[in-house]
Amino acid sequence: VQLQASGGGLVQAGGSLRLSCAPSGRTFSRYVMGWFRQAPGKEREFVAAITWSGGNTNYAESVKDRFTISRDNAKSTVYLQMNSLKPEDTAVYYCAAVYGRGIPTSTHDYDYWGQGTQVTVSS
Repeated sequence: VQLQASGGGLVQAGGSLRLSCAPSGRTFSRYVMGWFRQAPGKEREFVAAITWSGGNTNYAESVKDRFTISRDNAKSTVYLQMNSLKPEDTAVYYCAAVYGRGIPTSTHDYDYWGQGTQVTVSS
């Protein structure tokens, strides 16, 4: 599975961005999809994940009620809608995929990674 993330950019605090991730190569619909982020000098951290059916989601506490993960299996695309952005959301955002069930939150649980897209939130 190859992952291509897009949609990052520069936005003012309080603004919104929508990230997209388009896997290719295998049957997208059977993969759990996740978003992670990594700020300079920090570990990569979990942001959100969604099951292959889209029926279940999980979010980091820091983004809950501000970010929404969704997927469109017909378009083979997963989205991360980010609202009420804060300067501390500034990071490189990565999408990740793993085949199977559950909603893993550890980087070690994902098998495939995209190249990342930069999100910068100015104060």
